[in-house]
Formats: sequence, C-alpha cells, structure tokens
Amino acid sequence: MSVTGGKMAPSLTQEILSHLGLASKTAAWGTLGTLRTFLNFSVDKDAQRLLRAITGQGVDRSAIVDVLTNRSREQRQLISRNFQERTQQDLMKSLQAALSGNLERIVMALLQPTAQFDAQELRTALKASDSAVDVAIEILATRTPPQLQECLAVYKHNFQVEAVDDITSETSGILQDLLLALAKETEPNYQVLIRILISRCETDLLSIRAEFRKKFGKSLYSSLQDAVKGDCQSALLALCRAEDM
Repeated sequence: MSVTGGKMAPSLTQEILSHLGLASKTAAWGTLGTLRTFLNFSVDKDAQRLLRAITGQGVDRSAIVDVLTNRSREQRQLISRNFQERTQQDLMKSLQAALSGNLERIVMALLQPTAQFDAQELRTALKASDSAVDVAIEILATRTPPQLQECLAVYKHNFQVEAVDDITSETSGILQDLLLALAKETEPNYQVLIRILISRCETDLLSIRAEFRKKFGKSLYSSLQDAVKGDCQSALLALCRAEDM
C-alpha cells in the first residue's frame, strides 16, 4: 500500500517553491501559494528574453527563472508557442539542453501543459513510498470538471491505467473513498463534510468556519484534529488548509 499515514513526501510543486524562493514576489504571485496571471505580460518580450538567456555568453539562469516563475501556466504555454514560431525550435528542448540538475527538472515541470503536470504529480503521489495525500487531494479537489477529465485522460494515456484503479490499489479506507469520490465526482455517502469542503469557495468556507467557531467555541481545524485520525485527518485538514488554528 503506497499511500499511507505519516510524513508527507514533498511534491514537485513544493520542490519548485523551495528551490526558487518566490515568497517575496507579491506583485507576480498575489497571496502566497497562488500564482496569478502576470498583468504586464508580453509574450514577444518573454520569448526574446528566454532566447537571449540561452544563446548569449553563458546561460542566464536568473532570467529564465524570473520569466517562468512569474507567469501563469497558460502564459508559459503562449511563450512556448511564440518561441517555436520565432526560432523553429522547441522551448522545452532548448532549455533542457541549456540546463541541468534540479533547475532543469523544475523548468521542465513549469513548461508542461497543466493536464500533463497534474497527471504526473497524481501518479507520483499515489505511487510514493511516503504519503503524498495533500498532492492527490489538491489535484482531484480543486480542478474544474473539464480540467479533471483532461488530467484523467492524460493519466490513462501516459500510464496505461485508469487513475481510479491506482487509487483502489494504492489506498484504503476512508482516504480511498474520498479520492474515488473526487475522481468520479460522486459523493461519499458517509460524510457530508467532505462535500461541503470540496464544493465551497474560499469566501464561503471562511463564513462556515467563523460560524463553527462561534457555535462550538473552537475552530473546525482543531475539531478535525481531535476527532479524526490517520489518512482521513490528513485529507480533511488539507481541504481546510486556510483554517486558523
């Protein structure tokens, strides 16, 4: 059983953040943990800057990081297409040839289409030797129905297995029920709480948590910590991620 309780293995997303140190770039990121669309985006300028970064004297790694980590995934896809049209070369292959090590791995992940990246991260989360529950839930619970369907289709194409089959073989208990419900867009019959946490926007959840604290004298987050243990606790706390202690 690959996905179990215990310490969570860092995802590639977490590795990207830890290596690049972007917490101070509020103009590009908005609130920490949320990559916003770059407002002064110029696809031509970004493609030209990346071209200069890999064709000048030495590779300008700072320029590459600055461009790719301050653009949304959709904007990075536009840059890739512009680079291809401008140079007749694939941006991912060009950067892969110019970089190495962790930075190469991170840049390749940043340039992947969303569905490709999500499918790979979900596969890694389900097959990890340590628990990666937060990654699996993040992907399955926060994507729109079309995004989720595309991710699951890519998952099947890339790994020749349905994601729900991997969930069934690699998880168990309430965690398995939760992940299957999210992947199948069905509701677990034992827990209305799960449906509430995955279907409400952040503003609604703030109101719900405030009312919960007012009524019961403690936070929903703390209550879940006390009432639920193991994988189920990890899953529900991840869905309550913005909760104050």
